[in-house]
Amino acid sequence: MEQPAFGTYLKQQREHKQWSINQLADAAGISNSQISRIENGLRGIPKPSTLRKIADALSVSYTEMMKAAGYWGDDDSMEQSPHELYPSTVPEWATSKDRRDFKKMLEEDDELMFDGIPLDEKDRQRIKDVLTGLFWEAKQMNKHKKPKEPRTGKDQDSR
Repeated sequence: MEQPAFGTYLKQQREHKQWSINQLADAAGISNSQISRIENGLRGIPKPSTLRKIADALSVSYTEMMKAAGYWGDDDSMEQSPHELYPSTVPEWATSKDRRDFKKMLEEDDELMFDGIPLDEKDRQRIKDVLTGLFWEAKQMNKHKKPKEPRTGKDQDSR
């Protein structure tokens, strides 16, 4: 079976660090079989949250890892605001308060709480990682979704 581009990329990064599959799996906190299956094309592209773990373990930039996985193009980056990447997602009527960037909120020094509990730097980073992963996963899924045809009155059951 031919290795997919991301599997080859991951293997090259791992071998550059002179690590075995088991060493990468331990460092990233994921199974060695998952790493092997990704490298050999038996598993699809991992979720962004898994890519974050792999990038951190290999000391590779998360942006580079997301680009190699196909989540981002060459023009995309975490430095660009979602308004620049997806201008149609922000309605014209949105006020500056409506447009507040949650990622930037997590990066600011202001005190943030969740359910009345203050968030420390580790909490903020975890939340940011999870939301980043979910955001890009949703964007990737939306690229492949075909819009549903609207149902007409004739299609609906008459009771």
